[in-house]
Amino acid sequence: MAMEQRIDPLFRPLSKNAQAQAISRPSLSFGQQVIRKLVKNKLAMLGLVIIVVLIAMAIIGPNLVPYSYSDQSLLMKNQELSSEHWFGTDELGRDMFARTWYGARISLTIGVVAALIDLIIGVAVGGIAGYMAGRGKRGERIDTIIMRVIEILYGLPYLLVVILLMVVMEPGLLTIIIALSATGWVGMARLVRGQILQLKNQEFILAAQVLGAKFSRILLKHLIPNTFGVIIVNLTFTIPSAIFAESFLSFLGLGVQAPVASWGTMTNDGLGVILTGDWWRLFFPALMISLTMFAFNVFGDGLQDALDPRLRD
Repeated sequence: MAMEQRIDPLFRPLSKNAQAQAISRPSLSFGQQVIRKLVKNKLAMLGLVIIVVLIAMAIIGPNLVPYSYSDQSLLMKNQELSSEHWFGTDELGRDMFARTWYGARISLTIGVVAALIDLIIGVAVGGIAGYMAGRGKRGERIDTIIMRVIEILYGLPYLLVVILLMVVMEPGLLTIIIALSATGWVGMARLVRGQILQLKNQEFILAAQVLGAKFSRILLKHLIPNTFGVIIVNLTFTIPSAIFAESFLSFLGLGVQAPVASWGTMTNDGLGVILTGDWWRLFFPALMISLTMFAFNVFGDGLQDALDPRLRD
């Protein structure tokens, strides 16, 4: 006679899979995981908010006051902060609020454009060098030539390049973008080359080569898309570096020229009068430079953590 099997009610099997599925974690795509982790980083989100506010004010800020960045009135020179002039005026009676946000247009434009040029040139050169390395004598020769050029440019101080370009070209917005881009892309190229060297021996790349995929397709469809995380993070650090470089060069008188306003030229103008009590002339452009550097750097750090697979929840 078979013994009756008794089941403890605390250990009876689940009758429905719904309970088990309810316990499990919902599936998230890569992009959703990145956004979720980035949102949890309060400092990174603060940086993103500051970036958005700076961009918005650069667009609409000069239109919020009835003055142009270049309007002069000696009767209103060196006026303190007031309801008429929110950031005060400079030695020529120009409204500092309009000049600050017009300078934001110049500084942010230079930073973004220079960073995008660095991105395009650096990714193309670094991708070609990394893929050709180790692919026969011809590939090694191409990689060697590219890396020697990169090493030479990496050793050139950008200030020397700017001064040489100023001798050949007229000082201005285009000149400073060209000067910053002339040697700025080498860092991106070295970074991309290192990433490509790690990826090109992976199974999916070898499978694409066996199937007869062309060099351009492998590079554009497989290798470079898999380095986007590192590229985007590096881009967030390149933009503030270019903005700071422009401010530094304009501060030295090598950047944009008067009457065009940028944060660097405004800082240079305000430095000489800070001891006279006109503190606002240095404070506001210096504050904007500091906020921009802080915002992009903390957002870049947060983005780097969000894209790092070793730090996933």
